[in-house]
Amino acid sequence: MSPSSTGWTHTGYAQKIVFGSRTIERLPELTRALGVRRVLLVTTAGRLASADGQRVVAALGRSLASTFAEVTSHVPTDLVQSALRNARRDAIDGIVSFGGGSCADLAKAVAFFTEQEAGTPGASFFDRPAVPHLSIPTTYSGAELTAHFGMTDPRTRQKSGAGGPTTAPSVAIYDVEASAELPARASAETGMNALAHCIEAAWSPARTPEAEAIALAGVSRIVEALPRVVDAPDDLDARARMLEGAVLGGRCLQNASMGVHHGLSQLVGGRTGIPHGLANAVILKGAMRFNADEVSESLALALGGSDPAGAVEALTERLSLPSTLSEVGVTGDDIHAVARLSQSNPNVRANPRPCAEGDALAILEGVF
Repeated sequence: MSPSSTGWTHTGYAQKIVFGSRTIERLPELTRALGVRRVLLVTTAGRLASADGQRVVAALGRSLASTFAEVTSHVPTDLVQSALRNARRDAIDGIVSFGGGSCADLAKAVAFFTEQEAGTPGASFFDRPAVPHLSIPTTYSGAELTAHFGMTDPRTRQKSGAGGPTTAPSVAIYDVEASAELPARASAETGMNALAHCIEAAWSPARTPEAEAIALAGVSRIVEALPRVVDAPDDLDARARMLEGAVLGGRCLQNASMGVHHGLSQLVGGRTGIPHGLANAVILKGAMRFNADEVSESLALALGGSDPAGAVEALTERLSLPSTLSEVGVTGDDIHAVARLSQSNPNVRANPRPCAEGDALAILEGVF
């Protein structure tokens, strides 16, 4: 169903996107523009030690008040608590995240809970964030543009999320050279995540016309660029094209909901610990077959043919990614547990076609 037939509301965030070569060097002017003087840097130990990580540190200079370099996949809740303690201890007034989607999500969690603790949570798109966030992505997750974050309770192995209008990063800095360090396998996995964002936005019942247009453009860009990146990881033109696709994948989600694909990927990742992008890559074709009636002609064309799910499956094979969950260590018990949890997941509930527990299990069994 077209969004225009049911009415829609578009929300625009106050957000600057800086894209290009060696854009990390623009951090000083961007932090000044936001009035940020005491920065918490959120990253991983590996990213911090890299040449690009040292570029970030050098660019921040004296404004770097605190560093949290312990980020791990799926954002464990205990790490969120540790980062919050850092933020309180060092009286930070801004956050810079550098790395993949988990770095961006942990930084958004710190911003969100800092606002909650201060009693100043953003209630409207018009509110100013209490703690501005400048995100520097090195993968293709799109988390650097969206307002919501996910985190995982290590005890229950369940993923939850939160966010609000002021949780979206104020600035996203895309540095093409920084993305060139990403290995081919991680590029393929996070690139499939970006593709899944675009596909789900294109059929989202909540999408606006702009979100749909951006999503379709993102699909075309990613399908063209991602194989080039995997074939030649040092090709900066291919990296730039794919990074643009990731921008579109993040932008389209600002005015569209996700669906059963992302819901199941989140649940599988939270339970088993496999990378989010890998879960996306394996589950996407199954979700597309379930939502086959929701695939528009425009989306099919953007994917390159009359068999959209088959096109996604062929792309996954082209990228040398696993094709089944069992190949990556997911068990039958895991998929039954995920199916039972599916009905409480907000993304599963937002799917354009109702998805009962049995439907979720069928999707997972189809890619098992």
